[in-house]
Amino acid sequence: MPEAQYDVLGIGNAIVDILVQTEDDFLSENGLSKGAMALVSAEEQRVLYEKSGQAIESSGGSAANTLAGVAALGGRAAFAGKVKDDQLGTVFAHDIRAAGVNFTTPMANEGAPTATCLVLISPDGQRTMQTYLGACVDFAPADLDPDQVKAAEVTYLEGYLWDPDPAREAFLQASKIAHDAGRKVALSLSDPFCVDRHRDGFIPFIEEHVDILFANEDEILSLYQVEDFDAAAEKIRGVVDIAALTRSEKGSVVVTADDTIAVPAAPVEHVVDTTGAGDAYAAGFLAAHTHGRDLETSAKLGGLLAAVIIQQIGARPTAGVQHLLQDIDG
Repeated sequence: MPEAQYDVLGIGNAIVDILVQTEDDFLSENGLSKGAMALVSAEEQRVLYEKSGQAIESSGGSAANTLAGVAALGGRAAFAGKVKDDQLGTVFAHDIRAAGVNFTTPMANEGAPTATCLVLISPDGQRTMQTYLGACVDFAPADLDPDQVKAAEVTYLEGYLWDPDPAREAFLQASKIAHDAGRKVALSLSDPFCVDRHRDGFIPFIEEHVDILFANEDEILSLYQVEDFDAAAEKIRGVVDIAALTRSEKGSVVVTADDTIAVPAAPVEHVVDTTGAGDAYAAGFLAAHTHGRDLETSAKLGGLLAAVIIQQIGARPTAGVQHLLQDIDG
C-alpha cells in the first residue's frame, strides 16, 4: 500500500457560521431547543437573524472544523464539500485553504447559495444552531476525487451530510474506495436529532462500513435507544474497531473489542462557546492516531483541543496549538 498523502480527508457540509451571543429567553420566545441543531429554510433563518443581535461570520461546518483542527496540529488534511460560486462560497474556500487544508471540490455555478448556520450562543456557552444547507445538499458522488480518497489514511464522514440522498451515495462510494485502497473510514454521528432521523440507516452503515466512530453521550444513547451510557458502550463494542465517545466534563471513553479506556476531561477555566467541541475532539484524536499514538494519547489530545475551542468564540483554533501533540507525549 503506498504511503498516504493525507492523514485525514473529511467529507461534510461546507457552511459559513453566523455567530450571535444571546439569552435563554430569546431561545424560548422563538420556540428553539437549546443546544440542538435544526434544519431551516433560508427564509426561516433570515427572520430569526433579523431578530437577533450583532453577529460574527466565521467559516464552519463540522467536518471542515475537524480538518482545520488536524491541520492546526500539524497534520496533512483535505476536505470535500459543496459551496456555490458566490461571496460566502469564496470566503469558505479561502478560509479552509488558509487553515492549511487542501480543498478542491468544484464550486456550483447554479442552484442554491452557499450554506449558512445561525449559531445562537447562550451565556453558559451552549450553542443552538439553525442551519440552512443551501448548496451542501447537492454534494454527490461526482464531487468525489477517488484519488484523494485513496491517498488519505482516514476518510472522515460527517453525519450531518446524511440527509440528502446524493450525499449518502457519496459516503458509500467513498467508503468502498477507501477500503479497497486499504484505508480506514471514520464517521461522526454529529447530533442526536440527526441520529433520531437516520437511525435505521446509520446502524447498518456503521456495521458494514465504519472503522472509527465518533459520538457524544447523547448521540450514542440515541443510536441504540437506551438510557444508560455503559449499556450503549457495550452495544457498540466490536461493531467498529474504535468508538471514541465523549461525555463533556466527564471526559471521553474509547471502546474497542477487548478494551475500555476512560480519559478525564482537560482542565477548563471558563466555557465561552461550546461550538465545535466535538469537532475539535475528533481532530485531536485523528491527528494523534494517524501519527501512531496509542488510543489513550489520542483521546487526551482530543480532549485538550476541545478544551481550547470551548474557551474561545468560534469552532476553529485561533492560536497556535501544534505544541499540544508534543506536550501530550511529554
